[in-house]
Amino acid sequence: MAMRNGDHRLTKRMAAWDSAWARRVLPPVEDAAEHTKLWWAAAVAMAAGGGWRGRKAAAAGITAMAVGELLSNGVAKQLVERPRPPKEWIPHDDVEERPDSSSFPSGHTCAAVAFTAGVALSWPWAGAACAVPMTLVALERVHSGAHYPSDVAAGAVIGLAAAALVRKAPSMFLRYTG
Repeated sequence: MAMRNGDHRLTKRMAAWDSAWARRVLPPVEDAAEHTKLWWAAAVAMAAGGGWRGRKAAAAGITAMAVGELLSNGVAKQLVERPRPPKEWIPHDDVEERPDSSSFPSGHTCAAVAFTAGVALSWPWAGAACAVPMTLVALERVHSGAHYPSDVAAGAVIGLAAAALVRKAPSMFLRYTG
């Protein structure tokens, strides 16, 4: 109960955050993150300009993102039916553009974290560069009223697990088949 109350208070506070910076930066971040466009663009840039390391990092990021999206959107959202934060809590127009699916977990955050972690394991500098938009995506999901902070945290955990699974899958496969 205390965690839920804290989650609700933090949601209201973050959604009410009214700054010129937030109004200018977060909506374009949301648009770029829709349908994982941001991460696909980053992967193309890495693959085109990063040589072998860039291609490896892009492939790891895309694969981790795909696994993360499968786990978050294909499994977790189907198992947990959580309504979005109430519209009355969100004092700006972004509240009208929320999805109808379960609030738990944040698929956008999962994709962002999975991609970034997958990239970072192959190319740490590129992963560090991806960490900035990843963090902005996570902030935007609560600020827009699409998610509670706990939804974002769960999405991040699933994204990290997906990246770890993708990293370990080849050696696990060889161990069990060899």
